[in-house]
Amino acid sequence: MKEERISVFDIFKIGIGPSSSHTLGPWRAAQQFLTRLNSRIELASVRNVQVHLYGSLAKTGKGHGTDIAVILGLSGYDPVTVETDSIDRILADIASSETISLHGEMSLRFTPKEDVVFHKSESLPFHPNGVSFVAECGSNGTFEETYYSIGGGFVIQEGEEKNEKHSVSLPYPIDYASDLLQWHRISGKEIWEIVLENEKAWRPEPVVRKDLMHIWHVMQDSIFHGCQNQGVLPGGLLVQRRAAALNQKLLKGKACVGCDEWVESIRTGGAGFNYTLDWVSCFALAVNEENASYSRVVTAPTNGAAGVIPAVLQFHITFCGGTEEDIFRFMLTAGEIGSIFKKGATISAAMGGCQAEIGVSSAMAAAGLTQVSGGTVEQCLMAAEIAMEHHLGLTCDPVAGLVQIPCIERNTMGAIKAITASQLALQSNPRDAKVSLDNVVQTMWQTALDMNHRYKETSEGGLAVNIPISLSEC
Repeated sequence: MKEERISVFDIFKIGIGPSSSHTLGPWRAAQQFLTRLNSRIELASVRNVQVHLYGSLAKTGKGHGTDIAVILGLSGYDPVTVETDSIDRILADIASSETISLHGEMSLRFTPKEDVVFHKSESLPFHPNGVSFVAECGSNGTFEETYYSIGGGFVIQEGEEKNEKHSVSLPYPIDYASDLLQWHRISGKEIWEIVLENEKAWRPEPVVRKDLMHIWHVMQDSIFHGCQNQGVLPGGLLVQRRAAALNQKLLKGKACVGCDEWVESIRTGGAGFNYTLDWVSCFALAVNEENASYSRVVTAPTNGAAGVIPAVLQFHITFCGGTEEDIFRFMLTAGEIGSIFKKGATISAAMGGCQAEIGVSSAMAAAGLTQVSGGTVEQCLMAAEIAMEHHLGLTCDPVAGLVQIPCIERNTMGAIKAITASQLALQSNPRDAKVSLDNVVQTMWQTALDMNHRYKETSEGGLAVNIPISLSEC
């Protein structure tokens, strides 16, 4: 395993849907390319820019909005701050004028249908999600760079993995779950306390708390707005949004002003297992319907799996009396589990199928919920293991290349499995467990390597080829 120091804020990133690997990653790659281009060559010398998409980015890039992402990135927009309501207008202006404002500064002839090229039959060797940017710069020649979107919004420039990068010195370096357990036994600290000490190597504790609460508020906003927004999802599949209708049904038509009133109405509006189960599903549906609509969500650890952690954490807050401190501890614990999976396996569906997205998010949520439910460190790790164990081999087969079928419903399944895994762990003695979290991380990676490429976000297998739907634009 390559040594890698990952912050919880690397796992939880604010961005635009529908995909962290196919939207957020290529968007960030475009921004990095522009920064490097501008540091070497005057933007005024650029005559033409082309984008070349390879592998999974080419095969499902239309449905995942990869072309939209790179165009917005080249235009100088940022996924954290761009007004989502303005995206359609921006793209329409570029298409009609056949002009792009490079970095928001330099007007350049640009035809999206010609200058974003989908190489569906080619894949670059390092990773299935490859994107190359080529700038023709007149007398300054050609400036070309290739990037790989490796999942969860993480981006690597070609050749970067061979370079020595500055690595922050952490008080509790963690690569494996066994490291986490060892540090607990040495220090007596809980998982969230260990992770917090590491986070303080990057930023002061008050900033960690403030920024994590901001992350949570973005998550909760995506739940709340998703429970209000009705209609049909974009892309051509004509998938009807369901969270708003379910929200109205469960609240018996009651309208709520603001999120706090809404949460209180849920608490007092019913009881019982079915009522709670319906709300967990509603929370998850809401987030991923927002994600499919190019709205703002948080990678957790990816966009395709963005609904699991918010749904489980909202469940804890709404039905278990969760506090702001619980949110803080949940997020730190869940973030570290995601980091362990990224280091030991992958969080890219193009590399590992949907086990790398929904499976990892479910494991993260299970550990976080166990932490705030009074579980021991051993029970937290056991919960994460149980959740992933029962996602092993899950394929990624998006119908028409869109992050809708089966992706949205899978978030409800991941959330429920996380809660079940947490309950099992809380009622179990981890000393009796036969499978460790490190065992399941290793198994997940081996399964990823064995999985046929058709089931790795290519839309060439599974449901994607057995549903009688054909969309020319996807």
